[in-house]
Amino acid sequence: MGHTFERSGDCLTVHVDGKLDITSSPVLEEQLAPQLEGVSVLTLDLARVGYVSSMGLRLLLALQKRMAKQGTMRVANMNPQVMELFEETGFSEILTIV
Repeated sequence: MGHTFERSGDCLTVHVDGKLDITSSPVLEEQLAPQLEGVSVLTLDLARVGYVSSMGLRLLLALQKRMAKQGTMRVANMNPQVMELFEETGFSEILTIV
């Protein structure tokens, strides 16, 4: 898994690559946490994510809760399989999908 951060003012976009699973989610969480200081709009670009496990869903929920306190979080560019997972688990109702 690889990811890149793009910051513009108080907006941060994270381009995630690979899987959001038990191995990669804690790494992303650790690297993203310090980047969130002063961010009011967080966008997670999942265009290159092919798989999201329950650990990945947990990470998304934790980020959503944090960003609800300081701004907003958006999730963008999911492939059909990831979007289907979000719909089946109810995450499509919790997350702002753009």
